[in-house]
Amino acid sequence: MALNKNNLRNFFYIFLTSHLIIWTLVPAFTNNNLPLDTIEALAWGSNLDWGFNKHPPMSAFLVEFFYQIFGSNDWAYYLLSQICIIISFFVVFKLSEDFFKNKAYCLLSVLLLEGIYFYNFTTPEFNVNVCLIPFWSLTVLFLWKGFKNNKITDWLLVGLFAGFGFLSKYLFIYLGLAMDIFLIYMIYKKKIDFKCLVSFIPFLIVLWPHLIWLTENDYITVTYGLHRTGSGDLSIINHIKHPLIFLGKQIGILIPFFLMLLFLVTKLKTKFKINDEKLLFLLIINIVPVALVFLTSMIMGVKIRTMWMTPFYLFFGVLLVYIFHSKINLNKIKNFATVFVILFLFSPFVYAYISIIETDKRTDYPGKKIAEQAQELWDKNRNEKILSVTGGNEWTAGNLSYHLKNRPKWIPEWHSRDKFPEGIWLCGEKKGLSCLYLNDYKLIEKILK
Repeated sequence: MALNKNNLRNFFYIFLTSHLIIWTLVPAFTNNNLPLDTIEALAWGSNLDWGFNKHPPMSAFLVEFFYQIFGSNDWAYYLLSQICIIISFFVVFKLSEDFFKNKAYCLLSVLLLEGIYFYNFTTPEFNVNVCLIPFWSLTVLFLWKGFKNNKITDWLLVGLFAGFGFLSKYLFIYLGLAMDIFLIYMIYKKKIDFKCLVSFIPFLIVLWPHLIWLTENDYITVTYGLHRTGSGDLSIINHIKHPLIFLGKQIGILIPFFLMLLFLVTKLKTKFKINDEKLLFLLIINIVPVALVFLTSMIMGVKIRTMWMTPFYLFFGVLLVYIFHSKINLNKIKNFATVFVILFLFSPFVYAYISIIETDKRTDYPGKKIAEQAQELWDKNRNEKILSVTGGNEWTAGNLSYHLKNRPKWIPEWHSRDKFPEGIWLCGEKKGLSCLYLNDYKLIEKILK
């Protein structure tokens, strides 16, 4: 694989296009139903608000935008996921152009990310983690541009994308804290002035409606997040066990990444300047967020779920290539190219194999058939449109909302989950006078027989 100025950029765009096509088509052809988190986001999108019981609203906004264009075509939501991924790859490439004179290093910074399964194998399921990826990367890009150029427009874009990131998932706060550390240090060193504070204007404007929603809904998303960490368990051993489990998982996740790196560099020894501002920036935006998550687990004794770390490694390729670029021989990267191609092709093959062979996954759920049967029952008993799906949860009711003809709204029952424990209500224009109760579990059993 010869990397030269004439073919490098073409190769990069071929890579982006191939990644998008492969990871859109493979799940579209091998899955029978959309994944859990995607259906969940679609359920929220059917009845948009500034927040939901589990997460802030950005993932729902994006899937609803796609639904208005593509309707209930599953491939569109796999495409949405891959758009988020390739936007991030493009942003990583653009940032790296300010760090490397040789654009081959920019390409390698992106290709290394194929060694992290967050950016391939798990991407078909559009969820809050995938939704967060482009806003995480764009915030970092304009943070660097703001520091380098100190332009108002760059600082405003930092605040805008940071706001979108926070509306995607609260975990963005770890990048926000790392950014604050960088900015405070650079202000202290007089490398930048207080002009950077203008970024708070778009950030607060974007976030304000959600903050109002939070206060009006008893901070339900915050409560959910704390519950997911297992923060209610106060065992002292958790302050040791959970951080070590977290650390072990991160090492395991990054093994293919470091394997690719080993085939890329001739020696792992390198020299760098302590006062190197580029290196300092890369260390802070890469290492500090991960370190803060580790400290959170250690101090609070909470579990860190593996998928939460999805956006944290976006710029690891840039960091490692920057550190070892003097030890990379671009004329001898055949082994790296071989490992890259193997990972690039093996990952979708494994995904397709698992999707086809295993038959009891969420993506095997007969959501469309159940919706068709529910529609048939409704049409026999009611002469009007279905306007809402009430009761159930985001999965069972969300599948109905997504697959039914008129895309009825999913109306949650957050404060009375026991009201309809085994079924849902389909309701028309007359509301309570025009509803049909369905025990979805019996419907499933009937179809599967």
